[in-house]
Amino acid sequence: MTRNDNIPESALETLQGGLRGKLIRPGQDGYETARGVWNGMIDRHPGAIARCADVADVMTAVRTAHEHRLPLAVRGGGHSASGLALCDDGLVIDLSTMRGVRVDPVARTVTAEGGCTLGDVDHATHGFGLATPFGIISTSGIGGLTLGGGSGYLSRHYGLSIDNLLAADVVLADGSFVTASAESHSDLFWALRGGGGNFGVITAFQFRCHPVRNVMAGPVLYDVADTAEVLRWYRDFLPSAPEELYGFFMVGTVPPAPPFPEALHGRHVCGIVWVYSGERDAADAALAPARQFGTPLLDGIHEVPFPALQSVFDPLYPPGLHSYWRGDFFAEIPDEAIAVHERFAEVPTPLSTMHLYPVDGAAQRVGQDETAFRYRNATWNAVILGIDPDPANADRVRDWVVRYWEALHPSSAGGAYVNFMMDEGHDRVRATYGENYDRLTRIKARYDPDNLFRHNHNIPPVDPA
Repeated sequence: MTRNDNIPESALETLQGGLRGKLIRPGQDGYETARGVWNGMIDRHPGAIARCADVADVMTAVRTAHEHRLPLAVRGGGHSASGLALCDDGLVIDLSTMRGVRVDPVARTVTAEGGCTLGDVDHATHGFGLATPFGIISTSGIGGLTLGGGSGYLSRHYGLSIDNLLAADVVLADGSFVTASAESHSDLFWALRGGGGNFGVITAFQFRCHPVRNVMAGPVLYDVADTAEVLRWYRDFLPSAPEELYGFFMVGTVPPAPPFPEALHGRHVCGIVWVYSGERDAADAALAPARQFGTPLLDGIHEVPFPALQSVFDPLYPPGLHSYWRGDFFAEIPDEAIAVHERFAEVPTPLSTMHLYPVDGAAQRVGQDETAFRYRNATWNAVILGIDPDPANADRVRDWVVRYWEALHPSSAGGAYVNFMMDEGHDRVRATYGENYDRLTRIKARYDPDNLFRHNHNIPPVDPA
């Protein structure tokens, strides 16, 4: 496909002349690679991709889209499982080459450009014995993850990614530049912390860091027939455990690779991936209940550098796999939900899985109206992920995800984590933000009144006047 009828040739020529980076157009070398995202199910054909080298490039690209009313999508450095980082025929702002990271070890902060992945930041902070809370796969982009909230291994101990965000550099819909923080553009800063990509292009993030170097971490796996028993114990144990202890429950298949013993390869299992991020001399006592429960097939807990933990799933989920997922928040895990998990525990393909991530502890000590992220009363954040390298299995994994989600949703808190949403309609977006939604629409009207940034889980502008 080589059409780009939505973009006037004059606009493309002007844009190309104003970029230090590269403008990639249909038919050019590199276009097919540039339009690819992590999820192989996504097949979109932008009219042009502006691979920005710096903030000035981003400002130029946004002004071009604004002036010519072009469809616009923004791509950070990571997954975009929903495919919203691309748009057909319009302009894509690609930040993937903007990956600078600067650590201030005295102030314990890190500033990272918008194209960074989790791995980029982890590498930089680890040298100083520091980390900031992110997700669980190092190839994820910090941009999309943070703007949706940011849940991961350090969430119970140190909060969500947005709870550690100190400031953000933002290119607004008219191409102007601001820095949003608690002291400057505080309404925008509130909206960025959970409101997704609705309010501008974030070219840099500044985060608070915490003392984390090595952690005690690894899976404790059980036979899939033990799903109900393990999940009942897990739901009762974890909320009362020390906040330094994190563990996400999962169902899936043992990968046919080290460090898993060959006897377990391909076996359907349930389990909990444990992480203790506190003082090393307290780890054994904190982990003892987890290691003593039930009859595990494998106890894989060991001391590991934090960046190595963050990247352990990377080889399982490379770019190009066909993926479909859905999620929900849960305040509790009733017996009815456990019965659903037990029924769907034998996953349809080796890479398909379900994870229950805890979002209690430090993440719950932030009020529901203190950030755009609404579900501070949730205890777990679930994602059901159907995934396979073969496109012929796309319908099969999607069907499993939808049936699992539909059976589980009645026990949920009602809304979803935007980072675990596909294109599921506006009602799902509104449910995700609850009573924060109306405030978000007003902030949207102030900073993006024409809804230029709409290729996302969109919050349309509503002018209170």
